[in-house]
Order: sequence, then C-alpha cells, then structure tokens
Amino acid sequence: MTISPLKILLLSSACVLTAMGTRAQDTTGKKRTINITSSFKPVLREGVKINFNAALPVSDSARPVLQYSIPKQNLLTGFLPQPLQPVALAIDSVNPWVSSNYIKAGAGNVHLPYVQAGFSFGDGKTGYYNVFAKGYASKGNYNDFQKNNYTGVSASAAIKTTSGLEWNGKLGFTAEDYFFYGYQPASLVFTRDQLRQRFQSYDGQIGLRNLAPTEFGLSYNPNLKVNVFDEKNFFTGTTHETNSVLNLPLNKTLGGNYSFDLVLTADLTHYNTQAVTQNNNVFYVSPSVKVNTANFNLTAGLTPSWNNNLFHLFPNIMADIVTNDKNFTLQVGWIGNYDKGSYQRYTQINPWLLPPGNLRNTRAQEMYAGIKGSLIDHFSYSAKIGFVQYRDMPLFINDSTDGKTFNTVYASSLQALKVHGEIAWTQGEDITWTNALTLTHYSNIAGQIAPWGLVPLEITSSLRWQLFKDFFLNAGLYGYGGAPYQARVSPTTYKQQTGQSGIDVNAGVEFKVARPLKLWLQFNNIFNNKYERWHQYQVYGFNLLGGIIFSFDQK
Repeated sequence: MTISPLKILLLSSACVLTAMGTRAQDTTGKKRTINITSSFKPVLREGVKINFNAALPVSDSARPVLQYSIPKQNLLTGFLPQPLQPVALAIDSVNPWVSSNYIKAGAGNVHLPYVQAGFSFGDGKTGYYNVFAKGYASKGNYNDFQKNNYTGVSASAAIKTTSGLEWNGKLGFTAEDYFFYGYQPASLVFTRDQLRQRFQSYDGQIGLRNLAPTEFGLSYNPNLKVNVFDEKNFFTGTTHETNSVLNLPLNKTLGGNYSFDLVLTADLTHYNTQAVTQNNNVFYVSPSVKVNTANFNLTAGLTPSWNNNLFHLFPNIMADIVTNDKNFTLQVGWIGNYDKGSYQRYTQINPWLLPPGNLRNTRAQEMYAGIKGSLIDHFSYSAKIGFVQYRDMPLFINDSTDGKTFNTVYASSLQALKVHGEIAWTQGEDITWTNALTLTHYSNIAGQIAPWGLVPLEITSSLRWQLFKDFFLNAGLYGYGGAPYQARVSPTTYKQQTGQSGIDVNAGVEFKVARPLKLWLQFNNIFNNKYERWHQYQVYGFNLLGGIIFSFDQK
C-alpha cells in the first residue's frame, strides 16, 4: 500500500502534539539528570625549556702570582757629551710660577769672601728672566802669590710669542786674576804686577726655536754665540780673541720612527797678540738620519768639514740596541769632530798658560763600544771602551827659565785607548751617589816625546744624601794619576818625568735654621794632600768654608 506524503505529514504532526501534551501533564515532580561519559580530556602541551645548569668553581688553594712591569727610576748617563739647549718650563695652570731667589755668602781660611746669588723673574708662561752672580777671593799659604780672584755676572731670558715661538738670549761677564806662583827656585823675587795674569770675557747669545713642529714636521733652533776674550800679563802684554759660533739646526720628522737632521755650523776665531794675528775657522755640514724604536736607536750620517779651507769627512754613526725590559743597552759608534783651538779654551785647561804662538784645531776620530743598564733597583752602570786618533793635540810644558809659565806645543799625531766606567745609586731625592773611572793609554806620539800634562787615570765620586728633613750631606772625591812633564836638569838639558798621583776628598753639610735661612759648611782637601796637578803648582791644602744661604720667592 502506498502512503501519500500528505498522510505522512499529518501523522508526524499528530505524534509531536501528543508528546507535548504528555509532558505538560507530568505532575510527579521527579528530577531528571543527564550523565555524560567520555574518555577524552583536553591537556595543553608543555613548552620546551632550556635548562641552565651552572658548574661549581674548582677549588684552588694556590696563591696567585701577579707580575708587574715597573720601569726603574734610575739615571742612565750616556757615553757621549751632548749640547744642552735651554727650554722654557712647561707650567701647569694649577701650580703658578714661583720665582726663586737666593743669596749665599761665606768665608773660610782660604776664601775670603765668597758670595753667590741668583734671582729669577717672570710668570713662566710668557717668559722668564734669570740673573746670577758669583765672586770670591782665595789665598793659600804656599807663598804670597798663591791666590786667585773671580767675579762673574750673567743674565738670561726666554720670551714666548703667541705664534708658538720662543726667543732666548744670554749676556755675561767674567773677570779672573791668576798669579804665576810656581817658580823655582822659591828664592826668586818678583813683584805683584810681574806675576799677575788677568782674564776678562764678555759673552752674548741669542736664539729662536719653535715650541711645536710645523705642519710639515719641522723643528728649528738657529742660535748665535759671540765671546770676546782678553788676557793681559807682564811678559806678553795684551792678547785679544773673538770667538763666534753660528748653529743652524733643522729637524724633520719623516713619519713613524724616522727623522732627518741637518746642522750647519760656522765656528770662527780671530786671535791677536803683539806678535801674531790669526784667523782660525771651522765649518761643518752635518746631515743624518735617525731611527728610534722601542729596542733600536740609530743615527747614521756624514759630516763634511773645512778646517781653515782643508777638507775632511767625519763619520757620524751611533747605535743603541735595547732589551725589552730596558735593563740592558749595547752601544756602538764611529764619530769624529774638531776640538776648537782657542786661547780661551786652553786657559780653562791650564790657567798659567802664556798665549800660544799659533792656534790649531784638534781633529779627533773615535770608534767605541759600550754597555749600560741596571742590575737591581736604584742601581745603574755604564762602561765603554774606545780608540781615538788625534791630530794636532795641544800639550803644555813648563818654560825653560824658572818654570812658572807654560808654553803650548802640539803633537801632530796621537793615539789613545780609553776605558770609562760609571756606577750610580739613586733613591728618589734622598740619595744620589755617582762614581766614575777613566783609564787612558797614549801611544804612537808624533812631534813630541810624551803626552805632556795628560793624565792616564781619573777617579771621581759624588754623594748627596738627605739624612733628615732639611739636613743634607755632601761628599766628593777626585783622584788622578801623575802626568808626564818636562824637567830641566841644566840650562840646556831636559828629561821626562812623571808627576805624583793626587787625591782630594771633600765633605759638607747644609741644613735649615729658619724658613728662609740655611747654614752650610764645606771641608775641602780633608787629608791636606799637597799634590801638583800641573808641575810646580801645588794646590791649596786643607781648607774650610762656611756661611749662610738666604732664600725667598716672588710670585
């Protein structure tokens, strides 16, 4: 039987209505519940985490050893003398410039009086001005003419410009009196005017330098020195000498550790006595290349020179090889130069010298090797051995009458083997102790039979010790080996003799007694040695000198 769709629809609607009616009529009050049973539980997935597990430190009971590299504060003296160029003090704006002034006066059994003074002015930023003076009169007891007088005054100044330049200059005057007291026999009679020898010197200097290199790396310091020297004695009258030295140094940095130096020098001397008039001139051109690194320093160059129109080429090679810890330095060199022949320079070596008949420049050429460094804290050393070839070396011999004056002779050729050593102990500003020894062996002498007046051995020692606050001890020693001299046997016969060795020890103290006042005391030739550095000229014996120092400052 086929049921039509309409019947199906009607039947479904009737069933629904019947069910609804049945529900509405349920009055039993019974509560119905729905139980849902399921095995699925939603759970969030745990995130991935990075675990940091710190390892425990390894226990170490050993005491760590820390290494420190501290430069040694020692003064290592170079082997070669270098010219000192005055420079302006760099002033810290925090600490203002203080001008120091002092007057030192004293007297003793040989010196009466003794006066020394120094005064300084300026602010230190734009310039400074210094004035120094020294004077004394001394008299020994060898005879009535063992005496010497000295007076010296000098003034120096430096002025800075706003353009970075510095002008510096100096003026000075010295006057000295020496007496020819070394005559033999001692019974000879002379007047004061016959034995008096007077020296006078006028000095002037001017220079210009740039305080900082130019944009092209150039540093310059042209300077001119002029000295007028006069000497007068009873036997030769008046001697006049003019010395002029013009230096034109130029330095250019080449970048890194390299630089180039060029120095032009003109050293001119005009010498005039009653019997001789002479011009003695030397010219130099000194180019060199310098290399400066942490472990190696090199100066390499040549020096063409003209000695009174005679050409000679000098080497100029010096090298320093330094270890990494700076405690050891090896030095080698091959150098040459002229020692200027001037009467003034000769009198600084031997003040009882008569004017020479002519002046010659001494040509010196040296090859050397040496070491320097420090072994322990505060202790430094240096040693050098060198071979020197001299040409026209000046030597001094006693005159042929009574020996009270000296004449100048020249060795046309002379060789010397020199050994020099130094040791020093420095402890801050409390102790400074330096010692030096020089041994010289002369050989192959041409033109003379002996190196007259040249000592084969010299020993020096100097100590300055601050024992307590404001209490200083000074001590020194000088010793030498006897020099050869020419002794007269008869009016026409001479023979070579060797002088006795000598040693001189001195000591002194200096301490404050008030804020501006100090007392000082000096003992010289403590052991009263009557040695003769120059034949027939005995030195002063034991002598003491003491006095006061008054110091004050100006701001």
